[in-house]
Amino acid sequence: MPVVGTNLAFKVFPQVEKELSFWRHRAACANAEFSEQALASIFHKRFHCLGGSVYSLFPGCGAGYGRRLVRLIVAYQTISDYLDNLCDRMGVFDPHSFRLVHRSLLAALDSGVEPSGLFVGFGRDDGGYLEQLIRVCREEIHHLPAYSLVRVDALELASLYVDLQVYKHTFVHERTSRLKKWFAYHGKRYPELHWWEFAAASGSTLGVFALFASATDSHLRADAATELVEAYFPYICGLHILLDYLIDQEEDKCNGDLNFVSQYRSSAESRERLVWFAHGALLAAETLKHGAFHRSVTQGLLGMYLSDPKADTCNASTISALIDAGGGASRLMCALCRFLRRRGRV
Repeated sequence: MPVVGTNLAFKVFPQVEKELSFWRHRAACANAEFSEQALASIFHKRFHCLGGSVYSLFPGCGAGYGRRLVRLIVAYQTISDYLDNLCDRMGVFDPHSFRLVHRSLLAALDSGVEPSGLFVGFGRDDGGYLEQLIRVCREEIHHLPAYSLVRVDALELASLYVDLQVYKHTFVHERTSRLKKWFAYHGKRYPELHWWEFAAASGSTLGVFALFASATDSHLRADAATELVEAYFPYICGLHILLDYLIDQEEDKCNGDLNFVSQYRSSAESRERLVWFAHGALLAAETLKHGAFHRSVTQGLLGMYLSDPKADTCNASTISALIDAGGGASRLMCALCRFLRRRGRV
């Protein structure tokens, strides 16, 4: 775990920053209103790209694919963060418009999906910024030798993500009912989950990144993608986004935003369920080939989010229980993340 953390900090993160610098320059050339949202998404959410870049260190990664994975992950995550800002800040609430623009996440994964008409409902386009992000994703995916074996699973996860964004960003008085109805359709497969936990798991891009990394293995087994998805969804993906919502509770309350952790009836219930996700994620990771890596990712999630200054506003017993669930490696990652935050690296 310390080796992964060190390589991230001093090898991978500089590559991520180089990619983000390129996209900052490109965003500045877009339509002014879109440019503002693109630049804001990079500035405020760059840690999503930093965290996702851990998959460039996947031990099963084919030789020479590390830099390609960084470029792909940064481009795909930048699409996600950019669209999140557009839906939050552009004064659009129409679900159809959200679905059209989020088709870009599917187009990035499949050259058979036509990225046209993305900005219908927004009244204008962004000058080609989003289309360039899609092209970069497609270029890098083309070089993944086993992508054909993971494409369907990646699209399935991306489709869940798109559904979530459509329902979450629509009119305030409709969003919860839409999310519940959506879960009712999928819920039989996940009887152990609440609707907001399913929604949280759908909001993570980590499963897609894990599939990218596995697709660098030219000897990938045909059933490996399914095994990976079953481990990541809902456990690792759910933990990821629930931790994000955990530390954002006060901020979301002030802004009137929907927060999934706030759906629990009490702090005791939220603590119990988040610890359940942590244990489930760690156990699921162990079932996979290169399980130690996936376990490290899970422990790293705990370290990254629980070291955030916003975690100081959370229930102390919940934070303590989650760190205990992650074990010594999560404590080490907490310490490393705090160090990197002081240095301005996270």
